[in-house]
Amino acid sequence: MQSVALPERLTLSIVIPCFNEERTLRECVERVQAIGDDTLALEIVIVDDCSSDDSLRIANDLSSQHKNVRVCHHATNQGKGAALRTGFLVTTGDLVAVQDADLEYNPNDLKRLIGPFREGRADVVVGSRFIGSGPHRVLYFWHYLGNAVLTLLSNMFTDLNLTDMESCYKVFRRDVIRAIVIEENRFGFEPEIVAKIAHKELRVFEMAISYEGRTYADGKKITWRDGVRALYCIVRYNAYRLPLPVQFFAYTAIASMAAGVNLLGFLVLLRLNVAFSVAAIASFAVAAATNYFLCVALLFRHKARWSGITEILMYVAVVSLVGLLDLGATTQLYGAGMPAWLAKSLASLIGLVFNFVGRRFIVF
Repeated sequence: MQSVALPERLTLSIVIPCFNEERTLRECVERVQAIGDDTLALEIVIVDDCSSDDSLRIANDLSSQHKNVRVCHHATNQGKGAALRTGFLVTTGDLVAVQDADLEYNPNDLKRLIGPFREGRADVVVGSRFIGSGPHRVLYFWHYLGNAVLTLLSNMFTDLNLTDMESCYKVFRRDVIRAIVIEENRFGFEPEIVAKIAHKELRVFEMAISYEGRTYADGKKITWRDGVRALYCIVRYNAYRLPLPVQFFAYTAIASMAAGVNLLGFLVLLRLNVAFSVAAIASFAVAAATNYFLCVALLFRHKARWSGITEILMYVAVVSLVGLLDLGATTQLYGAGMPAWLAKSLASLIGLVFNFVGRRFIVF
């Protein structure tokens, strides 16, 4: 991406997603205000995500006291990603940054993070809590380990070498962040945005930041379920761009799950005295539906190759052809004296390559 000249006096838009942060919001905004100077103008956008405490009232008070503070409000709680999506749309600054409403991150670090932008070298700068010698509060080993694993997996899928994919502090050129469609509503925003900036081949820098983590008693909200969602997001927003052999490996995992459904359904139907051919076709149909939804959710993204109904019809056509292959192979192998479970398993393996080719090059 070509460099875009930035004015000598930059405007930094800072989006603060807020949900039930009445204890820290005012001090957070005061700390952010303190980094403004003659070379750095600030625009602060607070997005209240339907707080049930006094957060919205405090945000409105701050807006009335400071001309550079504006407030957006969600009528229903939607999550951090949704709040950021709302905030990014109303920013007007040269650069856009994310600032959590708690006091875990020090806004003074933002002044350092904009350095590579001033030098015309960066499109995105990510703050890392795990490099450098700044102060870090020591908390939650398992959170740290989970973060390290997720960052490693994200790097493997994006081919970036970040040390802290889940860091809140990410600064973007405004044109960059406005060009990205954010789909995640909660903490899945972090792996999603990293994936999407990697796909755009932007100039990404990483810099050390300090960190003062808070406990759950202090109001920390992220849970293990968000870690599971992050894992899903890493696969969802990266897999379709992986090299073809790696896509095939990922599809093999999906097909293995569908094959398990196929085999289990087949054996259950036989146990219920359903006719052999009917059991084979019915179990295959259920497995095909499982395969479709897993492909859409994890591996392939819709690229407007087909309309919704045409895609389904194309998928049914591919499934029907592979289904005939599956039925024929299963019948032949079973007739040759193989046990039913082995005949069905081998037929599923035979169809693996045909399934991948059909979905990758015809359906999706």
